[in-house]
Amino acid sequence: MDNDLTTGGSAQDPSCSDTEAIEQLRAAYGKIRSELGKVIVGQEEVVDQLLIALFAGGHCILEGVPGLAKTLMISTLARCLNLSFNRIQFTPDLMPSDITGTEVIQEDRATGSRTFKFLPGPVFANVILADEINRTPPKTQAALLEAMQERQVTVGGERHDLSPPFFVLATQNPIEQEGTYPLPEAQQDRFIFKVFIGYPSYKEEYDVVERTTAEAEPKIDRILSAEDILQFQRLVRRVPAAPDVIRHALDLVRATRPKEPQSPALINKLLTWGAGPRSVQALILGGKARATLRGRYHVSADDIRALAHPVLRHRMVTNFSAEAEGYTPDRIIDNLLAGLDPTHTPLDDDERINKILSA
Repeated sequence: MDNDLTTGGSAQDPSCSDTEAIEQLRAAYGKIRSELGKVIVGQEEVVDQLLIALFAGGHCILEGVPGLAKTLMISTLARCLNLSFNRIQFTPDLMPSDITGTEVIQEDRATGSRTFKFLPGPVFANVILADEINRTPPKTQAALLEAMQERQVTVGGERHDLSPPFFVLATQNPIEQEGTYPLPEAQQDRFIFKVFIGYPSYKEEYDVVERTTAEAEPKIDRILSAEDILQFQRLVRRVPAAPDVIRHALDLVRATRPKEPQSPALINKLLTWGAGPRSVQALILGGKARATLRGRYHVSADDIRALAHPVLRHRMVTNFSAEAEGYTPDRIIDNLLAGLDPTHTPLDDDERINKILSA
């Protein structure tokens, strides 16, 4: 898919140009949303963010109360993308080997010789739903996070590669905190997005009840193969991002860091820690994916700002003052976006930002 080639073809066809491939991705994106709509009612923004994360090559944390179809959404997405899917229910007694797999002794009855054989765990799938990841101890959490980062697992000193694409969606229940092991901030930083799933509207909930209490089951068509997704992930990385867009993402992230020379007053007051460099990478990669899914060939500041909440909300550590004054990470991000003008160099005018954020 070289930029100078303009003849027609498929996403895997080397004669297909990047602009044509982006058009194919935009069309596939519409079909995927249509197929998901046969099963999932509403949740358009959640589905959009999941697909952006997938084509950006990242992983997601999903937070929502029970019964909001998180599992159904992910399994349906895996089906229409023709990907293998495994659900891992995280519990306090779950061991790392229950995720990655283990070695067992296998005896050859003919010769009596014994050898070790690796039995792959449920992590060996394209899409993994790590259900209630905060209910398992840190050692088990770390086993999954290692697989996410390295795209491989090591058992008995031997490495086993995971089949690409590899996409982890970890869920957390925000209302039950007893007996949980919250993910440390450094581990949360490895997820490109943290996505909130809210209650459906009245009409959406009515449609949910009507569909789920009927006999008919919708047929889900398979839209993209694993190889198609890998091609599109590479395509996303080739989409250009202008220096001004990168600077806007960088200014937004750097504005979250307290005690920096140009940190806004409200940030110094409400945050203990801000977002790290991985946040800028997530904003740019996510912006590229968002642009391509909409059929555009460049990233805009609007793409960056649209993804600020899922990228930054789990990378900012609020302090007691924020909790006492009712400032959530999302509210702080709202204030930052209001104060940073994408058409200017935001942090050159710190006095203007402080005035807006303190209002």
